[in-house]
Amino acid sequence: MKNVTEFEKMLKTAQPGDSIVLANGIWLDSELLFEAEGTAEKPITLTVEEKGKVTLEGNSNLRIAGDHLIVSGLVFKNGYTPTNAVISFRKNREEMANNSRLTECVIDNFNNPERQVQDYWVTIYGKNNRIDHNHISGKKNLGVTMIVGLDTKDSRANNHQIDHNYFGPRPTYGNNGGETLRIGTSHHALENSNTLVESNYFDRTNGEHEIISNKSCQNIFKYNTFFECTGTLTMRHGNETLVDGNVFIGNGKPSTGGVRVINETQTVVNNYHYGLTGYRFRGAFVMMNGVPNSPPNRYVPVIDSKVNNNTFVNCNNILFGAGSDAERSQAPRTSEFSENIIYNDNKKDIFTIDDDISGITFNDNILGKNSETSITSGFINADIKLEKNEQGFLIPTSNKIKTQIAISPKVATKENTGTTWYSKADNSIALNSGNNIKVEAGINTLYEIVKKSEPGDIIELEEGGTYLLTKAVKINHPLTFKTSGKIKATILFERMMAFEIQNGGSLFLENITFDGAKSPDYAGNSVISTSKNSMTENYKLFIDKCEFKDLIVNHSFDVLRVSKGTFADTISIQNSTFKNITGSIAALDKETDDIGAYNVEYFLMKNNSITELQGAALRLYRGGKDESTFGPFLEIDHNVFDKVGHGKKNKYKSAISLYGVQETDIKNNIFKDSKAIDMYLVVGEPIVKVQNNALNNSEKLIVSGDQKYFVSNQWNLTPKFSDESRYTLSADSPLKGKATDGSDLGIITQ
Repeated sequence: MKNVTEFEKMLKTAQPGDSIVLANGIWLDSELLFEAEGTAEKPITLTVEEKGKVTLEGNSNLRIAGDHLIVSGLVFKNGYTPTNAVISFRKNREEMANNSRLTECVIDNFNNPERQVQDYWVTIYGKNNRIDHNHISGKKNLGVTMIVGLDTKDSRANNHQIDHNYFGPRPTYGNNGGETLRIGTSHHALENSNTLVESNYFDRTNGEHEIISNKSCQNIFKYNTFFECTGTLTMRHGNETLVDGNVFIGNGKPSTGGVRVINETQTVVNNYHYGLTGYRFRGAFVMMNGVPNSPPNRYVPVIDSKVNNNTFVNCNNILFGAGSDAERSQAPRTSEFSENIIYNDNKKDIFTIDDDISGITFNDNILGKNSETSITSGFINADIKLEKNEQGFLIPTSNKIKTQIAISPKVATKENTGTTWYSKADNSIALNSGNNIKVEAGINTLYEIVKKSEPGDIIELEEGGTYLLTKAVKINHPLTFKTSGKIKATILFERMMAFEIQNGGSLFLENITFDGAKSPDYAGNSVISTSKNSMTENYKLFIDKCEFKDLIVNHSFDVLRVSKGTFADTISIQNSTFKNITGSIAALDKETDDIGAYNVEYFLMKNNSITELQGAALRLYRGGKDESTFGPFLEIDHNVFDKVGHGKKNKYKSAISLYGVQETDIKNNIFKDSKAIDMYLVVGEPIVKVQNNALNNSEKLIVSGDQKYFVSNQWNLTPKFSDESRYTLSADSPLKGKATDGSDLGIITQ
């Protein structure tokens, strides 16, 4: 068959045992309904002429309905579904697929171009279906990658099997709705799903905090591997879950996590955890507090749950009673944590106790000889050695370990999951990985060279050269611009921005001067902006050893201005100078729907000099109280802020405006004749470290909000005491002395 019409014609006469074969080529805008009735002995198969040579592109999707059907070999790429699912196991709510199989299919970067338009890639309904050996990678728009739906009676107690699938990288979404797998919903939390999730490989599936969101009862998760995933397997709703024999590999990557337990009669056994660094709800193991008499869709207290025979090697955090607050006031009850092995080379005590743990029984747990815990019983120390097993895992050994730790041969690997014929290679291209291209000074020479550039290229500007842009440079792949030599090249621009980062673009700027002298007399110019359109690709921006000056032709002239629907993995601004600017350095405050969305995950500002900046140097916003994300992460270190924030158009009335930032580290900075740092705290327990900063004729730190928070372990404050907030500076601080203009710095200490 070569088109949808021929497919539909053949389907009408299909009999048990038949195969319907799609011809090689591109099937553009093809919406297929595979509706047929096979038998257990003779299923009807939808397959392809040659695997890897049939692609469904454009506005394409597949619905499956009937009994004993097999779908094999389809590839979805270069497009997106026009409906709410790419592959669905139902025609409609009444007509579903049962006893059917989806195997060796591929969904690769099949994303709606609108980042905040929701769809799912695989929706599983009916009963007794198997989803195995599929390759599912690169989801970037809103929506769970794969769901098991329980919204009709005929989809409950379903006995689905999800096994040996390769779930490829899913970048941080920056909002709720980025799970990789969800079973059920809060509406059906007490229904049995009876779904088996076995031997799947989750490769950097970082969409949001919940890699897997279990929201129903009696599901089993066995022998899955979670490789460098920033999040957890979360028992969000539902009871009687079994998590057995899974492997969590963090390799020291930030925010990597393990298992989070909520609800009743949960069992977590025989799991292996290595190098997990996550904290709070992203710990290597987290047992939550619950809401007394909680409805199923909130936080049902942990009751009658067992956490036994698990191994933790060089993991940073295990938490009990996590999330304890006025609402989540019920500590775990009649539960146990026994025969677990905890080894850490560097951190003595990895346990955090956030509430009463008298309802948890601790027995026969083994710690390394240098480890400790405040838990008074149920732990012994042992001389533990690490030995690499045949699978490459570091296994703790000791004469006090009664049973040798074994990783099941059924544990998923990258090689034994997904298809054998579709590559899992990472084809992303990094900054500074391409060719060096020299570009002459002149008018629009930068614009022209970018049109000829390849991803990863490094564009070298002439030392001391002047470059005038009459057209904005569109950055749609990773590019670096740098001056060769010590004397910076200068870029002037006549449009409202010099560079526009578009979908797929990232930017590195090094040793360049940006001068606003030729910029148009409009309010709201910027040196760098993101596309006004939604961007599904996360971008990176690095600025190093650059100068930005005289951005004053009109008010609100920013260095970086972003748009709603755009998201940066990293923005790093280092070793640069900013002088005489009417706007902000970074305006990252466009996600104002207060649903937990924000514009950047990691923001770093280090070793910069900022002088006569009228706006807030940084505007960073993350509104709402959703707990599915844990960014942004902010570090501001060794900067000088001189006359910052006093502009009449600065509606924030501050030198730095932070709203809802989850981890803040502001240290070793000098503030002279500047407005305050103003932070509003929401969600959970944000970590706030403000230390070793110097104030000279500048306003004091302002803290408000509705959350308790922690400040640098030197003192704990709550927002209602924000008038007592102070910068701290030790007597031997390297910042004590002269400001950049030679004046003395006044030092405030607590």
